[in-house]
Amino acid sequence: MRAASARPASAGGQKTSEHPASSLRGRLTRALLAAVLLIACVQAAVTYRTARAEAEALFDAQMQRIALSLTGSLGAGAEGGPLADGAAAQDMIIQVWRADGLMLYRSPTDRLLPPQAVLGFTDLRVEGDPYRVYALRTATQVVQVAQQTEARRQMAGQLALRAVLPVALLAPLLMLIVWWVIGRALAPVERVRAQVAARRADDLAPLPTAGLPAELRPLVDEMNGLLTRLAAAWGALTHFTADAAHELRSPLAALRLQAQSLERAPDDETRRIAAGRLLAGIDRATRLVEQLLALARQEGVAREAAFAPVDLAALARAAAADARPEAERRRIDLVLHTPASAVAPGQAEALAMLLRNLIENALRHAPPDGQVRVSAHVAGEGAELLVEDSGPGIAPEDRPRVLDRFYRAPGAPGHGSGLGLAIVRAVAERHGATLALDESPALGGLRVRVSLRG
Repeated sequence: MRAASARPASAGGQKTSEHPASSLRGRLTRALLAAVLLIACVQAAVTYRTARAEAEALFDAQMQRIALSLTGSLGAGAEGGPLADGAAAQDMIIQVWRADGLMLYRSPTDRLLPPQAVLGFTDLRVEGDPYRVYALRTATQVVQVAQQTEARRQMAGQLALRAVLPVALLAPLLMLIVWWVIGRALAPVERVRAQVAARRADDLAPLPTAGLPAELRPLVDEMNGLLTRLAAAWGALTHFTADAAHELRSPLAALRLQAQSLERAPDDETRRIAAGRLLAGIDRATRLVEQLLALARQEGVAREAAFAPVDLAALARAAAADARPEAERRRIDLVLHTPASAVAPGQAEALAMLLRNLIENALRHAPPDGQVRVSAHVAGEGAELLVEDSGPGIAPEDRPRVLDRFYRAPGAPGHGSGLGLAIVRAVAERHGATLALDESPALGGLRVRVSLRG
């Protein structure tokens, strides 16, 4: 019983789970955080190397200053305390030699540097340990200042780590700011998603566009355009369904009555007449359903068909040939006038249906021994189709209404469904053609002109 109350999460406007790879926010966040982390690592490495190099240069400059401060300031055999302060003094060796090789000064350490020194900076080992040595020679003295390499590296590393520390601390903060900014920037997208998710299936009102960023507004505008088209299509479908249900009710009821009459017929002659009426009713119902389907197709799926050059003269000849048996049965003279090829862009199948409905409508309204004329010719930069008959025509006040679905002018002959001219209008609108109904100057009945642009 509990399963019966379950419903999809999207129906209640809840957020559905999605794979992270399909999330724009996730992709942006991962890409930017990776970029921030990479840049922070590169910056930390560069800062570390630069700080170490600067520390090494600083130590070398310190050694030079110590050597210069000792030049000419010490007497023979002098020995005293360290000249460097702090822990650095424990890792340094300072010696001052006279030009004849007599040591004038040495720092308090058990290690001695070789008296034959290479002037300037050099690296050498003293009792197995690497040292960085600076030697300065004057006219009377040679000053040697040595610092243990490992101690220099440790102090340089400590200084470099202190320089890197701000970068290491600021990188997480910057990543947090990036995450927050992306969330704020994509908030309108989430708001639009929530608005769409909360919509009912029949709510086709446009989405609000206030406060949307410039990058998102075109998408919402296009979505609103789609919703407007869907609303129009939904309204047309609802209206069409209601009209179709109403129009089908009468033929079906008539078929039922005719079937009952056939069932209660007392003799063969009555049964024959009832069967004929039943077949005629079935034919009318079949024709009505065919026209309903044709109208639905012209207002729906057929809109997506591509346009191509169509020879209207050839189309008129084919339609007239198909209608000629019906014209002969009704004793109507069907005249075709196609002086030359008349080509216009369109959908051949739809235009053929337009012509068939116009010719059938003209044949239905023309009297016996009357005439129906079909013409196709070039008109300006396009082409024109004309279908006219010798029937009673349509009153000027009824001409706009006969293009509506299921409307039949008062006094119209036959048992038409009122869909033929509605199909003609649907095809003409899709082709951007001009549809005009007036009186035929030559035959006196109705003239229908369809003008297509080239």
